[in-house]
Amino acid sequence: QVQLVESGGGLVQAGGSLRLSCAASGSIFGINHMGWYRQAPGKQRELVARITSGGNTNYADSVKGRFTISRDNAKNTVYLQMNSLKPEDTAVYYCNAFVVTSAVYNYWGQGTQVTVSS
Repeated sequence: QVQLVESGGGLVQAGGSLRLSCAASGSIFGINHMGWYRQAPGKQRELVARITSGGNTNYADSVKGRFTISRDNAKNTVYLQMNSLKPEDTAVYYCNAFVVTSAVYNYWGQGTQVTVSS
């Protein structure tokens, strides 16, 4: 069984920064794509940023230049550094990973709340 455990969410003022972490544990042979999604109240879940096993990244237009995704393959961990936060970044942030065990499976974390006050 594989688990994704997120940490680092919280309350911050507009213009501030937060760093999210997501660690994968369990019977893992490897991890392909890892990413962060978010879901605000009344809205659909959306992709924030994604990173391949080779380090290639892509970002939602709304966070380009403010957020940075990175990963530590040795620790099976993905990070999201969020700078210049805006109230519209308020959402529950979910970690996502395509994990190789006996096959490739898609896993989600439990979510961590990020609240940006104006």
